Amino acid sequence: MAQVRWTPQAADDLDAICLFIARDAPTLAAIFADRVLRASDRLASHPRLGRVVPELGNENIREIIVGSYRVIYRIQREQVHLLTVHHGARPLDTTKIDAGS
Repeated sequence: MAQVRWTPQAADDLDAICLFIARDAPTLAAIFADRVLRASDRLASHPRLGRVVPELGNENIREIIVGSYRVIYRIQREQVHLLTVHHGARPLDTTKIDAGS
């Protein structure tokens, strides 16, 4: 079973998204956060669950979709590093994705 780790960037992204949603709908913000956390927890037992990020084409950089958001992660040995939570309608700045080794 892989260990799931949140990078500071991914944690900050999720916080910012939830704060934005909570301005109009606090309950929906909590539901969204729960959905993201549950989806990321599933990666511990199924790290290859997500698809390869099309912009990167790296087998170890994958994403799961939660609502309108892309949860992008890197598989590295027995760990899954959550890299960013990104709105799917926005272009992905691939220079900000740490591909690791």
